Amino acid sequence: MTWINTIDFKDATGRLKKLYDRIKGPDNNVDNIMLAHSLRPHSMEGHMALYKNVIHHSGNKTPKWLLEACGVYVSHLNGCHYCFEHHFSGMQRLLNNDDKSQTIRQAIIEDNPRQAFTGQELSIMRYVRKLTMTPAQMEKVDVSSLQQAGLDDGVILEINQVVSYFGYANRMVLGLGINTVDDIIGLSPGNSDDPNNWNHN
Repeated sequence: MTWINTIDFKDATGRLKKLYDRIKGPDNNVDNIMLAHSLRPHSMEGHMALYKNVIHHSGNKTPKWLLEACGVYVSHLNGCHYCFEHHFSGMQRLLNNDDKSQTIRQAIIEDNPRQAFTGQELSIMRYVRKLTMTPAQMEKVDVSSLQQAGLDDGVILEINQVVSYFGYANRMVLGLGINTVDDIIGLSPGNSDDPNNWNHN
């Protein structure tokens, strides 16, 4: 599951057990990316708080499927198979449209978002790509182009935060050798109205 030692759900005690109980899915499944935090439960708690508030919060105005699509694109660009597959599955479930999901998947794999996105969505994907690949080259015009496409600054902030979160998550996965063995792909926190509900289903 990862290149460092982890503590299984059945062996967890104290604070770690409480966190596992908050984030577990079916059959006490804990995603491998969360298991990788088990030697330092405080970093798991920070990770989940960030993840839940950036992607799975009812205060966001961007459709959740599109936030997931941004994360899938970032993960592909960073070469993170784990996050790509997990969040593609989540995006696919949210879209409930297999044809559109597969079109998006192929467009991302080919690094050609024009195949699946137009208008504001395409502008978002261009921003996602540049911020992921060449962050030091970002300029005011990159935000201005989103504003000119009709996106308000709150939505731009949401997109920025998703790209930033996935940069963090991808590097955690790649740096610790986290894989999908024994994971249930695509689980995510379902209750967007409760920031403290981290249960995966």
